[in-house]
Amino acid sequence: MSDLTRAAERSRAAKIALRNRLLTSRRSLTSNELAAAAAQIQGQTLSLVRRERPSVIAAYVPIGSEPGGPGLVTALAEHARVLLPVLLPDGDLDWAAHQPSPTGPAGLPDAWADGLNLVAGRRGLLEPAGPRLGVSAVAGADLVLVPALAVDRSGLRMGRGGGSYDRALGRLPAAGGPLVVALLHDGELVETVPSEPHDSPVHAVITPGGGLTVFADRPV
Repeated sequence: MSDLTRAAERSRAAKIALRNRLLTSRRSLTSNELAAAAAQIQGQTLSLVRRERPSVIAAYVPIGSEPGGPGLVTALAEHARVLLPVLLPDGDLDWAAHQPSPTGPAGLPDAWADGLNLVAGRRGLLEPAGPRLGVSAVAGADLVLVPALAVDRSGLRMGRGGGSYDRALGRLPAAGGPLVVALLHDGELVETVPSEPHDSPVHAVITPGGGLTVFADRPV
């Protein structure tokens, strides 16, 4: 076995251990703690939106303990056109525009019933019901908000291991592209994240207690 293969295996093992630790920590958060964190993240994200004034935001629908909470998409849609991901069978991400529904969707939890037009997707996700725009639609956004389990001080992002967002972020322009911001809980901005060649960095993170932390050399 080559040194390169051993290093890759060690990195994957370290990722699994870190991922499990962070998921356990998220599962320990109470509903009150999640609601408080969501309110702080939404407020800090909207401050960034008001400052950056994006026309198009690529975001996501937070599920369970994911940062941002049920009100994130509705709050963003008051300021810009919002694109939301649609998980494809191969794990890639298509995109569709958020289209508010005045009566809310049927058959979804009460927390999601206020103005969201969503359908059940793969792996328990909630997805927009509108026309699909293609996997490259994310490149037309001015601001991209992504979920993550951890981000390190260099901006390296670690997700849940499916690689969906690594592929999506790989479609963004190398220069002059949108600002990419990961939303995290406190304690998920870490010193280092085990890396693999396909991992895509982010420009900044938002945490409830720390607000906006910028890594990339770009004005925010």
